Amino acid sequence: MIAALAITVVIGIFRGAAAPVDEIVIDRTPPPGASATSTGAAPAAGATADLYVHVSGAVAVPGLYVLPAGSRVVDAVAAAGGFAPTADRAAVNLARQLDDGEQLHAPVVGETIPDASGAFTSDDDGPVNLNSADAAQLDTLPRIGPAMAERIIAWRDENGGFTSVEDLLAVPGIGDKMLASLRDLVTV
Repeated sequence: MIAALAITVVIGIFRGAAAPVDEIVIDRTPPPGASATSTGAAPAAGATADLYVHVSGAVAVPGLYVLPAGSRVVDAVAAAGGFAPTADRAAVNLARQLDDGEQLHAPVVGETIPDASGAFTSDDDGPVNLNSADAAQLDTLPRIGPAMAERIIAWRDENGGFTSVEDLLAVPGIGDKMLASLRDLVTV
């Protein structure tokens, strides 16, 4: 299974590198273990824990993909048909493990990308205030897409606001790793 997935990834990457975007034949059939979806439906009761990952940017077929738990960035890029020729491949850590609800963006060469700490560069002067930020402001944070931004706002509304950055751990879908990547970018 792993060997088949690795072969699929390598073929997708080489196919994407060998032809311009307008000449790539897009096969919308997802690779083994992944499926594309346009709905936000949750897995059926008793189903294995799948990851819903929004892949955007310089990939052949951007979209929402359902991947098996434990998938890595390389799996999401492969599910999206591989990198587009304009992709800045060096800016994407293919080995990183994915989280459910994550938005994965493949930048084009020259696009502003996360620095070594994983924080996106921004024109703003300070951290995002969890108690006053709207969904668009929260969406600018790394690994926070529209769905996660709405969960943060819903938690804030239901609980009267955040008293500390650590309160993010109470938001469904935010764990210790995500909190660590957000800690210096947010405030209360």
